Amino acid sequence: MRVGFIGLGSQGGPMARRIIDAGFPTTLWARRPASLAPFADTSAKIAGSPAELAAASDLVCVCVRSDADVEDVVLAEDGVLSEIGTDGMIAVHSTVHPDTCRRLATEAAHWGVSVLDAPVSGGGGAAAEGRLLVMVGGDQYSVDRCRPVFVTYGDPVVHLGEVGSGQVTKLLNNVLFTANLATAASTLALGQALDIDPGRLAEVITHGTADSFALSRIASAGGTLDRIAAHAEPLLRKDVGLMAALAENSGEVVLSAAKAALAMMDKR
Repeated sequence: MRVGFIGLGSQGGPMARRIIDAGFPTTLWARRPASLAPFADTSAKIAGSPAELAAASDLVCVCVRSDADVEDVVLAEDGVLSEIGTDGMIAVHSTVHPDTCRRLATEAAHWGVSVLDAPVSGGGGAAAEGRLLVMVGGDQYSVDRCRPVFVTYGDPVVHLGEVGSGQVTKLLNNVLFTANLATAASTLALGQALDIDPGRLAEVITHGTADSFALSRIASAGGTLDRIAAHAEPLLRKDVGLMAALAENSGEVVLSAAKAALAMMDKR
């Protein structure tokens, strides 16, 4: 399996490194030369464009920031789809709208190319240690072909269903995390109003039945949402907005709690 990787940021970079270290012939492309510098000591080849990368790859992994970025690197005149061969595969690791992946899959099918949506969760540290959560949507044959690559950086790798189901699952995860931020922050604030030190309350809850990842993040940030808001608010806001559009009139409870967390971040 020849692998191409586009999107060498804080999460994509360690993912690409794991693929290279596992011995897969790997080609990289990035808009900024600085993103390629950490790979100078590896066997990876560098492509001059997404099309050149695709021509050298059986599987192209895309881990860029937005829907527009994904569509650009795949569909542009010098994009991946212009040169990837028949029976090639594209795995979208970005967190985007499920319909973006479905549209790409429909277009790619005309060329005999398969698209998987495979958003990931865990961050750069988990990627470097091979323990990202990989949520995959696509046909079983393509998932089975890609799995040996996915497991270089992912554990577990979960097949959820058809194209788009990975993105829906990732959005549900992020909405629940955002909602949990609101309930955790509100609980610490209530404790403080009742003369319970927030730090000590967090210490107790993280050892009890009400523990959550969201609470541990708030506790490690000093009991407030400030640090989380500084680096995660735009992405969480995007994901909550996407799920709100998908859910229409469903999921009022969790979406209301998630929006409450975003409102708290606005007031910081």
